[in-house]
Amino acid sequence: MKKSIILIVMDGLGDRPAEVLRGRTPLESAYTPNMNHMARHGISGLLYPVDYGIVCGSDTSHLSLLGYKPEEVYTGRGPFEAMGLGMEVHSGDVAFRANYATREGEIITDRRAGRIEEKTDELSNSLSMKIDDIQINVRSGVEHRAALVMHGPGLSGEISDSDPHEVVRPVRTIHAMNEKSEKTARIINEFLERSRKILDSNPMNIRRKSEGKPPANELLLRGAGQAPFLPAFGEKYGMKGAYIIGIPMIRGIAEMIGLEKIDVPGITGGRNTNYVGKLKSARENSEKYEFMLMNIKAPDAAAHDMDPAGKVEVMERIDEAMENLIGIEDRALVIITGDHSTSSTTGEHTGDPVPVTFYTGSSRSIGAGGFNERECSRTGFSLKSGSLMTYALQITDRLEKYGA
Repeated sequence: MKKSIILIVMDGLGDRPAEVLRGRTPLESAYTPNMNHMARHGISGLLYPVDYGIVCGSDTSHLSLLGYKPEEVYTGRGPFEAMGLGMEVHSGDVAFRANYATREGEIITDRRAGRIEEKTDELSNSLSMKIDDIQINVRSGVEHRAALVMHGPGLSGEISDSDPHEVVRPVRTIHAMNEKSEKTARIINEFLERSRKILDSNPMNIRRKSEGKPPANELLLRGAGQAPFLPAFGEKYGMKGAYIIGIPMIRGIAEMIGLEKIDVPGITGGRNTNYVGKLKSARENSEKYEFMLMNIKAPDAAAHDMDPAGKVEVMERIDEAMENLIGIEDRALVIITGDHSTSSTTGEHTGDPVPVTFYTGSSRSIGAGGFNERECSRTGFSLKSGSLMTYALQITDRLEKYGA
């Protein structure tokens, strides 16, 4: 029986040396005995997300890690975000990421409506409507976040955002980028005009204003994308796959390629996620599924908060949970890596490579002194993320010979 493959992607894993950490990266500073063990007893090196030097997002990098070429299939983050919220998205639909924001006149005064903590389902449900032959549906996410999907013929994702991306700026009119997207732009602008009247008169917003709270009276749209056709993971690789993921966007990618959901209580997509539950579940399901994808968002969240010490703490909590996978190498190949580097000094993504380890527990070993940027670079082993699945397939003896 061939080993199963467990791919653990630590979001924003890589980093640069920080002065507050005495010139070390958070990963170098963290106490990570379990990941260090894996790095010493596996094939370890550096992984270049998407391609050399490319500053990528989590969406394009996860597609690449899974063997889907982003330059061929990526159309924008919107469809994946919508699917991650459980919305129905079909090939040809156009989807947006959205924020509930506060508008005074035409000016955006708060892009997150005071980071609204109330459930916004009431607002989203009121905005679903049909304009011409296009059905528009809105669904709420966490806090101010939401997604919008347009269903119908003749749509195009090649349109601009309504989100000005800064406060004290007017809401933008959405523009078509070419002739084929004129219908989409016209209908979504009409939707936004109607939605403002609906949101302004909504009892929830009237109450918030009376309490001195910023109303959620504008739906800012960005990241339009036309849902792509992605070959099912099972058809592409001949394996039964599943996912353990907290954040909607990566859940959406997993759903779009047909991976099955593994429910784990308390996975939040944030720093307070159930680390132990995730890793225990991976171990428990390693014989049921031939492939499992896990995303751990917490390192990226700490880095975007420009909190190097917080990222150290996150890595140590992940490492404690990794103990659940020590000794599993007889029946599963565990891959630990990141989707991109995020600097905890600047809070931005960078084009730096990330550490990667294929924990094999076999004689096929390129061991590193530890699981961090510096030690993994010393092995001389490296690959681009688009080759990761191919490399995993050959380690688990799933690849046929190429050539005579």
